[in-house]
Amino acid sequence: MKLVLFSGTTEGRLFSRCAAALGAEVVVSVATPLGAEEQGDVPGITVRWGRLTPEEMTGLLQGADLCVDATHPYAVEATRNIRAACDAVQVEYHRLLREQSPLPAGSKSFVSAAEAAEFLRSTDGNILLATGAKELPAFCSIDPARLFPRVLPTPEGIAACEGAQIPHRNIIAMQGPFSYALNRALLEQFHIRFLVTKDGGAPGGFAEKADAARDTGTQLILLRRPPEAGETARQILVRCKEMLL
Repeated sequence: MKLVLFSGTTEGRLFSRCAAALGAEVVVSVATPLGAEEQGDVPGITVRWGRLTPEEMTGLLQGADLCVDATHPYAVEATRNIRAACDAVQVEYHRLLREQSPLPAGSKSFVSAAEAAEFLRSTDGNILLATGAKELPAFCSIDPARLFPRVLPTPEGIAACEGAQIPHRNIIAMQGPFSYALNRALLEQFHIRFLVTKDGGAPGGFAEKADAARDTGTQLILLRRPPEAGETARQILVRCKEMLL
């Protein structure tokens, strides 16, 4: 049984190993070399990296028996394209869900980065952006000197910060997830008044960020997840076992 997994997340990596252990032929597609590095070299798993067009996704799915979408909960466009590619080649599709986090008391939540930026424009104080390089353009109307983006340590991440005119001393280029102690240290070091984040759940270290914000008196700004439906890893693995019989 051939399984194609679109990944780049912690739960995707764990799922790929479980599926390979069952005896499935697993092909993992990740967007970046960093994703491939994190995936590692595991018997029974072939890793391909690079951002795929919808047509390339369709080609990758040729001959597959099952597709698992384990992309990030906020990667709406990727999920849309994966679903469409599965429909095009009639491959069974499953969405691997990440459990949502409870909304911490005192936090403010917004539907989009643009809405959060609109609120922050009328405030004072430094802002730690833990929302990824792709969301930086939404905050371009805020004084860049206030912004402290935490991005992946890649040329693309640094270039996005430079394109947004972020002072180099404000760029935090690190790969998470991060511990409570490190989150707290960053909030204190840079005198952060607002922490903007997505709900990455337990794999994304959301609780560690929320707790650090609470204990330092930092206002937590949450970008809400897009609504979606899917299954747990255990449920999808049951289906894999059925197909391997």
